Amino acid sequence: MTIREYKNHFIKNVKSPSPALDAEILLSHFLDLNKTQILLKQNDAIPEEKLPLLQDALTRRQTGLPVAYITNHKEFYGYDYFVTPDVLIPKPDTEILVEKAIIFLEEKISANPDRILTVCDMCTGSGCIGISVLKALFEEKKISLERLPKFTLVDISAPALEVARKNADRLLTNEKASPTTPAVSKSKLRERIRFVQSNLFEMLPYQFDVVLTNPPYVPASLTEELLQDGRSEPRLALDGDVTITGDKSDSDDGLEIIRNLMPQLGEHVAPGGFFLMETGEYNMRGAENLAYRAGFRNSQVFEDLEGQERVLYGEK
Repeated sequence: MTIREYKNHFIKNVKSPSPALDAEILLSHFLDLNKTQILLKQNDAIPEEKLPLLQDALTRRQTGLPVAYITNHKEFYGYDYFVTPDVLIPKPDTEILVEKAIIFLEEKISANPDRILTVCDMCTGSGCIGISVLKALFEEKKISLERLPKFTLVDISAPALEVARKNADRLLTNEKASPTTPAVSKSKLRERIRFVQSNLFEMLPYQFDVVLTNPPYVPASLTEELLQDGRSEPRLALDGDVTITGDKSDSDDGLEIIRNLMPQLGEHVAPGGFFLMETGEYNMRGAENLAYRAGFRNSQVFEDLEGQERVLYGEK
């Protein structure tokens, strides 16, 4: 079977919003080819030993399993993240939160030259928010290692934290030196992050200068629809209508977890600090009201790539 034949076979047999793209990603992953090479080698035969892997990938995609869970990789903010079904797949819309965090943190670091800031990434999942922000502050903004904030990545799920740890190990220690980023600095970047398993702030009896969070915020009824449609991502990372003990609530607005989280943010964001939270356009006003009641002011709402309200900012 040639690369072209596999791609055509995949498109015919897989129901997906983007079957051609799915096929290209899988071919790239299993054949170790980039997009241009796949195009140039359309008529090349696929090595015999690779065919079972690609057929298995097709079968798994037919069940609705996302491509990222098949390859265990997803690009986010230009970085290659390891993902498993234990974590939410990083989404492009979440990059808005990362971009705003970098801007506000750079300003806050400059305004506080005599101390090291502390940042919490609550409901971290794969770690993509906290790790991306740390890397960007160091690599893009050229903030020295000594001035970088200390990050605490938090999740209630032990398997999710293992994924986040693996990403920190991969992305913060295993990179080659370059003229602008010495290898010794890369290895020390990893030391700026620690991990805590906790139900929200339960195991964190102290304050942070900044909290970044992408909590579950999908209404319960919509979560059911997504899972029935083969979304395949962990309910724990989607359903915003469970109680703090993990039980189903009577709510169906996606705000139950945020109702529990926001008062805790009021206690755990230090005076002069801020939070950035991703939520849905359907419950942004509710989240903004909860932030006001928790003592936050100067709120701002930022839109995602499609113009939908996506990220809420509040100052203490």
